Amino acid sequence: MKERLVLFDIDGTLVDTGGAGMAALRQAAQELFGGDGPKLDLAGSTDSGIVMGILKHFGEESTPGRVEEFYATYLSFLAENLAEGNFGGRVLPGVEGLLESFAEGGATLGLLTGNVALGAELKVRHYGLGDYFGFGAYGDDHHDRNKLGPIALARAEESAGRSFVAAESLVIGDTPKDIACGQAIGAVTVCVATGVFSASELRNNGADHVFEDFSDVGAVISGVFCEGPQH
Repeated sequence: MKERLVLFDIDGTLVDTGGAGMAALRQAAQELFGGDGPKLDLAGSTDSGIVMGILKHFGEESTPGRVEEFYATYLSFLAENLAEGNFGGRVLPGVEGLLESFAEGGATLGLLTGNVALGAELKVRHYGLGDYFGFGAYGDDHHDRNKLGPIALARAEESAGRSFVAAESLVIGDTPKDIACGQAIGAVTVCVATGVFSASELRNNGADHVFEDFSDVGAVISGVFCEGPQH
């Protein structure tokens, strides 16, 4: 495990916010535009792409100022929603043990997520996971998730003081978009069926390793590091 780079998605992979994020997006749209906005597909999407779609729905241009205004409003509601605890969010099964095993084994841990950086920080810190992650690539770095991998690799090198090749890198997520993002940089893709996609759907989308959840940390570690891809 040592010298590995492990990049984690957040929603559906590490935590389930119980809808706090979706609600915050709707609340921000109501606050700024007086409506809920378009139907949203959050699974694997980037916040910047989502916000561009919301602004377009309301006939607004995606200018830097308008986007930042939406982010600020959204983040305010997200912080409130998480603090109030009315959404029943939780850390997903086995996640804390898996992170601890990776950290103890000398892996370099980072985030690779569609969340904007401040939203990612709010979520991982609220659920007690923030200390595991010193860097990441985020939804406000680029609206195209497949462009985030190289950013994560560059920040990992800056953080760890060494570069990582594809064979040393894992991208862990819960959607086909996480798989595509990992494949875009040649990383090993690990998926968990704790989001909206089933294990079979994730396998059919080409994930190298798929788990129903991370409850059996030993099986996850041995499956990823000691066996070939599970197609």
